[in-house]
Amino acid sequence: MGPPRASDQDAAGDDVAPGARSELHRQSRERRRLRAAVLVLVSVVLLGAVPLFFGIRTLSRDPVFDNLDQLNVPGWAATKTVDDVSGSRWCLLDCRLRERTVTSEKSPDETAQVYESALREDGWQPWKVTRCPEQETKGSYTCWRRDELTLDLWVREPTCVPPPVDGEPAIVPSPEPSAAAAECTGSLVSVKVRNAIDDERTRPQPSTDPSLTGEDPFPTVSGDPLDEPTPSPS
Repeated sequence: MGPPRASDQDAAGDDVAPGARSELHRQSRERRRLRAAVLVLVSVVLLGAVPLFFGIRTLSRDPVFDNLDQLNVPGWAATKTVDDVSGSRWCLLDCRLRERTVTSEKSPDETAQVYESALREDGWQPWKVTRCPEQETKGSYTCWRRDELTLDLWVREPTCVPPPVDGEPAIVPSPEPSAAAAECTGSLVSVKVRNAIDDERTRPQPSTDPSLTGEDPFPTVSGDPLDEPTPSPS
């Protein structure tokens, strides 16, 4: 047999070409579907991840602290801030207690003035209540209320402790202060925010009026009954 003729080769090419084109079209469609599926998956992940991120952030960050961050106080009155939170936001077992400690560069009097002014500007009202403070303290201690919250503001001088020497606490001979203690200035601010329903000072306190308690069931006996002889039976 001789070599295939050109007409035979053209006929064979015509038979293969349509199948190859069909396979290429199929593969192209599959790639397009795959890209579309990937784009849909990425979109779903992004659309779900962004709300999830902000939702977790909202749950983890107490809005009361955000409100305290917005108080209109100068920068020198909040050079260092430390927050602490305990209890449940939904008052499960214990209601939430928010505590903030702030370092101020100026005196307690100046610092207390700017914080009290900022609280009034933010809608807080002075709260004149007994047990404010719970016990006698140094510095300025005031109580405030707004909506369902109560706030305790305590501004006082900082506790000046000299730095350690060679890893050991410095011993300051009394009454001579150390140079580090002499340079310790500014003030310390403590803010405590509670839910009003969990603040015992919002509840009526029991009265000690004797008219409400009745007679003493154990009256005091005057004299010693043992001093008198017991009468003999007749």
